[in-house]
Amino acid sequence: MKPIISVIGGGTCTNEEAAMAVSVGRLLAEQDAILVCGGLGGVMEAVAKGASEAGGTTVGILPGDDPGAANRYIGIPLATRMGEMRNALIVQVAHALIAIGGGAGTLSELALAQRIGKPVVGLHDAFTSAVDIPRVGTPAEAVTWALERARAKVV
Repeated sequence: MKPIISVIGGGTCTNEEAAMAVSVGRLLAEQDAILVCGGLGGVMEAVAKGASEAGGTTVGILPGDDPGAANRYIGIPLATRMGEMRNALIVQVAHALIAIGGGAGTLSELALAQRIGKPVVGLHDAFTSAVDIPRVGTPAEAVTWALERARAKVV
């Protein structure tokens, strides 16, 4: 079974966060992981771009009812009609998560991941003073960290 990694982050992001997200997506695809994200813009679009361009599988768990609302790099758009409650699905389906940047929605995903015991690592996340999670400095470190934990659960 392929590892499923959810990448969480803001619907808007800095250029630095976007570059990191593209790298994370590419590295996940190169490791044959399935990328799950919220399917919209910002970090979600950047990570999906990296994975898609590297031939990876991209799943977008969308808040609304229109699969066409997904960014162009999402191969499998899942329209949930759940609004922000879809964040629980993004967390629940993952074997591990990577947080990049983020706002209130990302914070809710981080909190839920911690609450249910999903491994999550921060890469330039916006919550260094609010949430105690492991943090790394590069996309490669984030992907390695997440895949090590995911593969321990997949076997």
